[in-house]
Amino acid sequence: MVLFLLERLTPLTVDEAWRRLTHWERHADVVPLTGVRVLTPPPTGEGTVFVARSGLGPLAFDDPMEVVTWRPATGATSAALCRLAKRGRFVTGWAEIEVRPHGGGGSRVLWREELSVRLLPGVLDLPLKSAARWMFGRAVDALLRQEPAP
Repeated sequence: MVLFLLERLTPLTVDEAWRRLTHWERHADVVPLTGVRVLTPPPTGEGTVFVARSGLGPLAFDDPMEVVTWRPATGATSAALCRLAKRGRFVTGWAEIEVRPHGGGGSRVLWREELSVRLLPGVLDLPLKSAARWMFGRAVDALLRQEPAP
């Protein structure tokens, strides 16, 4: 099991950064070899379930997640928080996406994640943590940079 934290500052407003980071299908555009399907009807809220399928052919696996906390910002000075529970047979843990106001209209993004990969020996936790920080860091950067489709 690994626990990591990513922090990013962006000139985007809290609402815009939140919208980009919680547009689940867009994660497939920035994470290689991954597709995302939302299994519950919109809008996103507590109880929303989606599946990220990663890999190729027989080496692919599903990473089902459920939104267990959904608190969009309620004003210009409030923070937004989403907590996901990873419910897979192969990947378990949780992730939190927090977006807070920062500076003169921008925001600070905090991405916290506890990740466990079944059958992966503990001796590989450090490489897993490094790989996860790199992969999720690139994904967060890309999501904040790209304008989501309407």
